[in-house]
Amino acid sequence: MADSQDIKSNEKTYGGFISMLKWSVPLIAILVLIVLVIIT
Repeated sequence: MADSQDIKSNEKTYGGFISMLKWSVPLIAILVLIVLVIIT
């Protein structure tokens, strides 16, 4: 079994990853739209 310390650390890492994903996906989508508008 995993130690509770490991689980807490993993939850913190997972939370940070999800938070980063939540901001980066819309940002990338906006950048792609800007590039498409510039190209066309």
